[in-house]
Parts: sequence; structure tokens; C-alpha cells
Amino acid sequence: MEAARDGKAGSGPNGHAEGPAAERGAGRLRGCRGFLRRNALVLFTVSGVAAGVALGTAVRGAALSPAQVAYLAFPGELLLRMLRMVILPLVVCSLVSGAASLDTRSLGRLGGIAIAYFLGTTLLASGLAVALGFIIRPGADAAGLNAPSLTGDVPPSKETVDSFLDLIRNLFPANLVAAAFQTYATDYRMLSRNTTSGNVTWEKIPVGTEVEGMNILGLVLFALVLGVALKKLGQEGEDLIRFFNSFNEATMVVVSWIMWYVPIGIMFLIGSKIVEMEDIVVLVTSLGKYIFASILGHFIHGGIILPLIYFASTRQNPYRFLLGLITPFATAFATCSSSATLPSMIKCIEENNGVDKRISRFILPIGATVNMDGAAIFQCMATVFIAQLNNVDLNAGQIFTILVTATASSVGAAGIPAGGVLTIAIILEAIGLPTNDLSLILAVDWIVDRTTTVVNVEGDALGAGILNYLNEKEKKDKEQELKEVNVEAVANSKSEAETSPLVTHKNQVSNTSSTADPESKESVL
Repeated sequence: MEAARDGKAGSGPNGHAEGPAAERGAGRLRGCRGFLRRNALVLFTVSGVAAGVALGTAVRGAALSPAQVAYLAFPGELLLRMLRMVILPLVVCSLVSGAASLDTRSLGRLGGIAIAYFLGTTLLASGLAVALGFIIRPGADAAGLNAPSLTGDVPPSKETVDSFLDLIRNLFPANLVAAAFQTYATDYRMLSRNTTSGNVTWEKIPVGTEVEGMNILGLVLFALVLGVALKKLGQEGEDLIRFFNSFNEATMVVVSWIMWYVPIGIMFLIGSKIVEMEDIVVLVTSLGKYIFASILGHFIHGGIILPLIYFASTRQNPYRFLLGLITPFATAFATCSSSATLPSMIKCIEENNGVDKRISRFILPIGATVNMDGAAIFQCMATVFIAQLNNVDLNAGQIFTILVTATASSVGAAGIPAGGVLTIAIILEAIGLPTNDLSLILAVDWIVDRTTTVVNVEGDALGAGILNYLNEKEKKDKEQELKEVNVEAVANSKSEAETSPLVTHKNQVSNTSSTADPESKESVL
């Protein structure tokens, strides 16, 4: 026995001191493995972005044909198709279940706060972009902007009134099935009329058409109304609510599977986009100030203003909150689509930041549709740039028109790549600027659109975090009020027992009877 103890004690050069050191080493190893396991997807996503840049830089010198570039982008195309595949069930089911899980009072309160937050941040973004445009002056003294490489297809101009009427029409789709893949848009037809003097005049007549693209506004409104209606049904609507909840959970499982393909898709998306770039030197030298001003506006709004709003509302560290959303930000940067980023954003904000499912699945689909802070910066900067390019001095009325129109038109901006370019034409028409210079914006849209989408989804995420904090705070306040009411009720019952004459009389009777019983018993004995 002594020899065995001596052998155990002398098993290491430090005797018993070797055991705690080995345990600490094993603990560090387990902690490192746990960190890698928890953040594996984030590390893979960041590695995919870096690998995509390296792949594009290496293959760029190989002079690939357009067909070969399309083959290179094929894995990234699969990622986009998978993400778009789950958008429809995710938006509809999450909004129906979210609206049905909240009572009418909470739904109205949270909806009002969300609308105020979305409008306020979009107005701040628009004002910031206009201010930076006047300070940096990206369109002043710009040279080489008429180079052939900078020309592009200009989107057809549309009357401002027709644009807003289309927005209202799309809120109420005539066919829900068609709204899944078509949206309403006004087109124009030229009609000739003969006057009494024999002259022929041409009149532009608006004609309604259906264009390809999901009518996300109509689907969002219908899902919200359906959720509230199911809540009003009570017991009769429980089965359908459970159906949408199960459908939503099954969709999130599919999203979790798709997320593991995101690093591969991002790598080939970024690599193929770098290979497609042509005459990047001309772009940077001619439109460098515009690119710099736009990205600076996105950095200030997304890195300073939005985190300050979150901190002022919650008194919590906003950057720690954003740290858990690296994967959605990388997806937004690679896909340039707020809608395609929605599945990963819902998954990460619930799992990494602990946001209530009822809040995230109610606010994030709405935010992906109506909250476009990055797009507002992009649109206002482009408008100021085109005005300076045409030597037009904007007055106070035109600046006010830009702010209001950019805030309103960003609601209807499609959550797809280059969706904000189409809404710039609305602002230009509103202040009387030519739309021909939009080809210059299209030439560099693929650069600016990446930071635009990141700021868009960041605003949605921080808004969901603020609403989650306010909801949790309200629940704690209610619980505290209930505790105070219970304490007061107990105290009142005790005081009533002491002061009520009825209770006192009853107690006295019972006391006298209890004291009288032994006496009667003694007398009998």
C-alpha cells in the first residue's frame, strides 16, 4: 500500500501539482473546441469571403469566356435559388404565426414602435446622405464619365404619382397565387389623337401590367391580417395556427441545412463577380468620389448612428449584439439581397442573440420589405450626384422633396440586387432631373449595393433587438405589479381581520365558548 502511494505521489516531477495543471490544460482544450463548434459557421463564412476574393483575383488573369464565367458562378447561383426558395413560406408562415401569437394590444404597440423606428432611421439616413453629398460634392468636376465602358441600360422612367399608386395597388393583390411570382407595374402606351385643325397629337396613357417578381408587400399585409383574424377566432383558429407554426419550424430546419452551404456559395459568388469586372480603373478614377461618399454614409449610419439608437434604447452594447450576426452580414454582402438574407438573419438572431421568436418572425419580414436605410442613403447620394453632374443647385424645396420621396420610395424598393436603382428614377422625376445619367449609377451599383444591403439588414436586426428589449421590460414590469398587488391584498386581509367588528365578535364568541367548555366539563365532573 505504501509503495502504491509512493508510486502515485511520484508519478510526475511536481508530485500532486501535476494533476491541476493537466486539468487546466484539458479545460482550455475543451473550451477551444466548444468555441470552434459554436462559431464554426461564422468561421467558414468569413473564410468563404476571403477564398472568393483570392479565387477571383487568381482566375481574373485567365481571360475566361462569358460561358466559363457562368460555369464559375454556378455554385453561387444555387445558393441564391435555395435562399429564394424558402422566402415565400418563411415570410407568410412567420408573419401569420407571429401575428397570431401576440394579443391585439401588443401587436398594435409593437407595430407602432416598429413603424416609428423604420421611418425615423430612414429619415436620418436620407438626411445624412444629402449632407455628405453637399460636403464631399461627388459630382463636381467629375471627368471621364462619358466613357463607353460606363454606359448601361437606363430603366424606363415612370410618373411619380403612378409609382405611389402602384405601391398601394401592390398592397392589395388581386390574386394571392399570382402575387407569389408577379407584381403590378404601370406601363405606358402612346395614343394618337386627331385635332380639329388636322394635327396629330400623342398622348401617354398608363396601362397596368404584371411583371416578374414576388409581390412581397401584398403577401406581408395578407399574412398579418390572416394572423389577426385567426387570433380573433379563438378556439376555432387554433388548428390553423398550429399548422402555420409547424410549417414555420420546418422551414427553419431547412434554412439551417442551407446555411452550411452558404460559405461555398459565397466563395463562388464573389469570385465570379471579381472576374466579371471590366475597366475597374476607369470606374474608380471617374466615380471614385461617389463610391467613397456612398460607402462612407453607410459606414457612419451602420457603424455609429444605428448602434447609438440601440444603446440609447436598451443601455446594452450594440457591437456585442452585432457580433452574433456575422453570417447574415456576409450573406448580405455576397448576395446583395435583403430577402435572400432573411432566412439566415432569423436563425442567427434567435440562436445567437436570444431574441424572442414572436418578435423576430414578426418584425424581420416586415423590415426586409419596408426598412431600407442603406437604400435611402444610396438613392439620396445618387440624386445629389446627378444634380451636381448637371450643374443644378438644389434649393430647400427640392431637398425636402428628396428626403420625403426617398423615405417613401425605399418602402417599395425590391429586396433584390439593384432594386434601389429603379426607385432613384422616382426621385429624379419628382425634382425634375434627367434620368439618362442613371447609367452611371448602374455601372458601379454592384459595388455600392453590397454595403447598402448590409446596412439594410443591420437596421432590421437592431430594430428587432430594441423591440425584444422593450417587450421583455414590459413583461417584467407587469410581473412586478402583480407581486405588489398580491402583497397589498395579503396586507389588507390581515388588517381587515384585526379591525373588522364582525370578525372580532366572531372570535370573541369562539373564545368564550372555548373557555366555557372546560368550566362546564368541570362542573359536570
